[in-house]
Amino acid sequence: MLQLSWSELFVPTHSVMEMIVRGTIMYLGIFILMRFILKRQTGGLSIPDLLLVVLLADAAQNGMAGEYHSITEGIVLVATIIFWNLAIDWVGYHVPFVERLARPAPLLLIKNGQVLRRHMRQELVTMDELMSKLREEGIASPRTSRRPRATAIPA
Repeated sequence: MLQLSWSELFVPTHSVMEMIVRGTIMYLGIFILMRFILKRQTGGLSIPDLLLVVLLADAAQNGMAGEYHSITEGIVLVATIIFWNLAIDWVGYHVPFVERLARPAPLLLIKNGQVLRRHMRQELVTMDELMSKLREEGIASPRTSRRPRATAIPA
């Protein structure tokens, strides 16, 4: 009942290279899908940041709950996910095209006090969502918002 098998805790039952390849494929695959399907801004989190949190939580949970057969397997998967997140950030810093791909510019919903309905349709933002976000920022109506900037709408 109180016996502990140290080898089961730390000796991987899967190939370390297989775990790295699986983590890489999952991260890049989900990143690409989220980049082109999920375009709405989610507050201050970018797509790679959100992806990192979700995948790290899942990978860490699997390592802690024993769905992997060793802690080492969970650590390798978490390290692979962190590596890819940092690699995309680093490349994006040095290559502007990659930065635009990883973090698309927000789409203007209001310009010079006018609501841009075409952009709202494109981003699937309702007028209620827009008005709620404006109220959060202390703006009574789109007409009083003369700042030519985008408003990030929480998903």
